[in-house]
Amino acid sequence: MTTIHSRANRAVEEELLTPHDVYLFKEGTHGRLYERLGSHLVVSEGRECARFAVWAPNADAVSVIGDFNGWDRRRHPLHAREDGSGIWETVVAGVRQGALYKYCIRSRWSGQEFEKGDPFAFCWQCPPATASRVWSLDYRWGDQDWMARRGRAAALDAPISIYEVHLGSWRRVPEDGGRSLGYREIAAPLADYVKEMGFTHVELLPVTEHPFFGSWGYQTTGYFAPTARYGTPQDFMYLVDHLHRNGIGVILDWVPSHFPNDAHGLCYFDGTYLFEHADPKQGYHPEWSSTIFNYGRHEVRAFLLSSALFWLDRYHIDGLRVDAVASMLYLDYARKEGEWVPNPHGGRENLEAIQFLRLLNEAAYRDHPDVQVIAEESTAWPMVSRPVHLGGLGFGLKWNMGWMHDTLDYMAQDPVHRKYHHDRLTFSLIYAFHENFVLPLSHDEVVHGKGALVGKMPGDAWQQFANLRSLYGYMWAHPGKKLLFMGGEFGQRREWQHEESLEWHVLQYPEHAGLGRWVADLNRCYRTEPALYEVDFDERGFEWIDCHDAEHSVLSFLRKSRDGAGTVLVVCNFTPVPRHNYAVGVPRGGFWRELLNSDAAIYGGSGIGNLGGVEAAPVPVHGRQRSLTLTLPPLAVVYFRHEG
Repeated sequence: MTTIHSRANRAVEEELLTPHDVYLFKEGTHGRLYERLGSHLVVSEGRECARFAVWAPNADAVSVIGDFNGWDRRRHPLHAREDGSGIWETVVAGVRQGALYKYCIRSRWSGQEFEKGDPFAFCWQCPPATASRVWSLDYRWGDQDWMARRGRAAALDAPISIYEVHLGSWRRVPEDGGRSLGYREIAAPLADYVKEMGFTHVELLPVTEHPFFGSWGYQTTGYFAPTARYGTPQDFMYLVDHLHRNGIGVILDWVPSHFPNDAHGLCYFDGTYLFEHADPKQGYHPEWSSTIFNYGRHEVRAFLLSSALFWLDRYHIDGLRVDAVASMLYLDYARKEGEWVPNPHGGRENLEAIQFLRLLNEAAYRDHPDVQVIAEESTAWPMVSRPVHLGGLGFGLKWNMGWMHDTLDYMAQDPVHRKYHHDRLTFSLIYAFHENFVLPLSHDEVVHGKGALVGKMPGDAWQQFANLRSLYGYMWAHPGKKLLFMGGEFGQRREWQHEESLEWHVLQYPEHAGLGRWVADLNRCYRTEPALYEVDFDERGFEWIDCHDAEHSVLSFLRKSRDGAGTVLVVCNFTPVPRHNYAVGVPRGGFWRELLNSDAAIYGGSGIGNLGGVEAAPVPVHGRQRSLTLTLPPLAVVYFRHEG
């Protein structure tokens, strides 16, 4: 009995915060707080127990309430540590997996009592319920092969083609009230589909627990818990595990830029502005009616850092896409004059957020060098994807929002007017190698009245699909990694609705099925042609043939592999006029095989092409000694590979 008691005590002691933990927490560099704070199942005195620890430095009293004590605020008080950390803790016997709980926090200043969910909870009740759950994260992973080689799949010289997914609306169950698929239900069909379509990664809109489904996860309350809408933490682990076993990487949208003001969440947590700024000029986000983290508070930085590393540590996530980075970098983001507070130097840069982002990226790549941290940063902030030691923010990749806006603006033009907007396509190559870019056609482009991608294209139905095929052909050839939101791959006509399934039924129609085949073939070509991905972030991987033919709305360029042996010629005709005998200069003689043609009949095109390829002739064009005489299909993109 004594031995059992001794082991039980050690089990509890191993979970307690050490002075070193407290030091790192107060310094803002603790990246594993989820191992110390929150609720953890332990054994004490030979009994099943739960240890609770919460940061509430301005509380006068804290207790844990739950279904294990009748939600009685008097039964289980927490005790404040004497080290000045502001952490309260206790151990409660008889608490088991799945138990519901909250913290009752009495403010030292006002005497008010607040019932709060656990900021470090691993699991929550399914919304609209708001209690946290005691939960263990035990799981037997089967993705060892993937984890051993995932660094290669995430490398900057690897093909990265991302399928962006909202789990709640990718596919639903109409015979069961139109409910969303759970984590385990969606695993097999999603993996099979992504493999069929040739994408390398899935990017999930935030799965972190969120009270309002209509926020798509971007209004997070549970920074350490996958939403209970689709299952348990282990169910989400199964989804990640299954995708990994099928060779598919998983990127998670993560939101450190703001949080909602729901009463059970982080807002006004201990009766003070603890996680957020008190001044609304710093702590309130006017664009999203949400609350902004106080990045200058060390403990808040440690909280966010621990959340980011948590998903990489415990859920084997292969990358984090950090949402709304621009809103973190600029103190005047979405604010008018007089509505923001300058930094100590009088500038608009949020120096504390910059420090946090650098800390985040250094820690993520230090502990997980085989992942990617991706910034959604919509301005021209310099060196977002450059190392911290060189003065950058330290991200691995950055979304190219400028490319997206310019390209969609160009494609929306009637082809007869495109010659006047030719620079929309060529401008991106001026800055294409300043950052490590991802080319995004994301969920943001198909919501809020913007319509579906195919609906942005001009012309009749045939021309709309031809335009969309040419857009994708240009995108997959342009330097940068690729991202496409679900439904775009088969040309869903309806704007994305988060409470409904994608329009899978349209695949019965040839134009939609053909577009899907085109995207799948683009991905296969992309993954098998090193010239299309090896040198994405260096001008040595790209060369214009002719960027000046605005009159015909034609672009031609080369993509080149690292060793120079592989060369792919890309020619884009953005008008509905077929162009016969169109001369294009090439760097080498010999045969140039037609790899892909977006106008092929199997994709829904008119079937105009080059009969498999063209032999280079010794005729100087575009400053080169040899040239090809091509047939350019209407509203189409054609790829050629030099085969000697």
